[in-house]
Amino acid sequence: MKNKTFYLLPYLFWLTLFVFLPLILIVYQAFFTNGHLTLVNFHDFFKSSVYLKMTFNSIVYALIITLITFVISYPTAYILTTLRHKELWLMLIVLPTWINLLLKAYAFIGLFATHGEVNHFLGLFGVAPKQLLFTNFSFIFVASYIELPFMILPIFNALEEISPLQLAASSDLGANGWQKLRYIIFPLSLQGVKSGFQAVFIPSLSLFMLTRLIGGNRVITLGTAIEEHFLVTQNWGMGSAIGVVLILAMLATMYLTREGGGHEAIK
Repeated sequence: MKNKTFYLLPYLFWLTLFVFLPLILIVYQAFFTNGHLTLVNFHDFFKSSVYLKMTFNSIVYALIITLITFVISYPTAYILTTLRHKELWLMLIVLPTWINLLLKAYAFIGLFATHGEVNHFLGLFGVAPKQLLFTNFSFIFVASYIELPFMILPIFNALEEISPLQLAASSDLGANGWQKLRYIIFPLSLQGVKSGFQAVFIPSLSLFMLTRLIGGNRVITLGTAIEEHFLVTQNWGMGSAIGVVLILAMLATMYLTREGGGHEAIK
């Protein structure tokens, strides 16, 4: 028992130093100014139409990114489960996550630039160069590409856990392909879908690097506002208050997509 506790110490130290302490500091700075308890930061946040618009934009962009990745990921994950060397194909999908986010962002800047490869390709068909960079399209496209593996993985794992005997039994009972998908496969993989929604929606709420590099500040989210307050205006109290709002939104998302609903859907 003592040995197990000893092995837990590095993990607990890491959690305390890089998770709990930063959260405590954010909450403290959000509620305290010069050592005095105050709600002025939250009052300013909810009173400002600018911050409310940023909140709305963050939720809308996160939803769009999540839905796009889901539409692509579910059939992709299903096809992967039917392949012979599915572990190899899955590794190739996960491989881009090993590349630094900043490097991927700069790669897309080169692709979407006015004289980039995408416009060169369109030029082969007589299409004049388009302003693809610094648009909503480019931001959503790049964010969806980056988040895609995090939607595919949990769905793939959930599909892999479905017993072939259940599918065989449904075939014996006369179910066609669509009925299998609707009544067997999708309900049993619903928990993987929920996990994928968590893994994509929550990070998408607080994106700020891509809004700068790909969106060109035309895409404004709460993540952008937090960066501004911490690095530019030095208003750490307001930045922390926005951070607390984001944390609450993430906790609400985790609650709504919690475990327990996957297998109940087929009852």
